[in-house]
Amino acid sequence: MILSDTDILRRLEAGELFAEPLDDPELQVQPASVDVRLGREFLEFQRANIPCIHPNDETEVEDYVTETVVDEDGEFILHPGDFVLGTTKETVEIPPDLVAHVDGRSSLGRLAIVVHATAGLCDPGYRGQITLELSNLGTAPVALSPGMRISQLVFTELTSRAERPYGSERGSKYQDQAGPQASKIQGDEEFGGAQKQGEK
Repeated sequence: MILSDTDILRRLEAGELFAEPLDDPELQVQPASVDVRLGREFLEFQRANIPCIHPNDETEVEDYVTETVVDEDGEFILHPGDFVLGTTKETVEIPPDLVAHVDGRSSLGRLAIVVHATAGLCDPGYRGQITLELSNLGTAPVALSPGMRISQLVFTELTSRAERPYGSERGSKYQDQAGPQASKIQGDEEFGGAQKQGEK
C-alpha cells in the first residue's frame, strides 16, 4: 500500500518518518510522494588514464572520482552522456515498516535527466542523505541548481515490520551517509568485505 499525502503528513508529524529540512511541506508533499531537493555536492567520474574499475579495489574508487561543491546560488551543468553522483539536501529516516522508492520528477524526465541508474530504493531502517545517480540522456546540457526539487520519494507500507532493518547491526555500508557516496562494493561479502570488517 502506497502512502497518501494524509498518511505522509501524519507520520511526519508523529515523528515516525523523518525528512529534514522539509522547508515547504505545502509544496514538497505531493498526493502520494515527497519531493526532495538537490544538494550542493557532486562526485564526477574521471575518464582519463583509467583502464577500468575493479569493484574489489577500494583505492581505485578514490582514483576515479573527484568532488565538486557548487555555491548555493550556482549551477552544475550536466552534459549529454555524463553520469555523476549527487545528493539530496534532505536527510531521511525510513521506519522499519516502510520502504521508500526514489523516482524522478516528470518535468526533469522531459529534459532527459534521470536520477538513478538502478538504486531506486531506500530500505526500511535507512537513515541519511540519498545519493542520486544523475544522467543526462539528451542532446543538450542541462543546468541543475542546488535546492531545486530533483526527485520524489514514494513510500510503500510493508506487510509487516522488517525484522532486520537496514543499519549498523547489519553492517550496512551507507547508513548515516552525508553527501554523495561512491560505491563501496568492495565491502561486499563476495569480495571478502565481511571478513575485512569483522562482520557476519
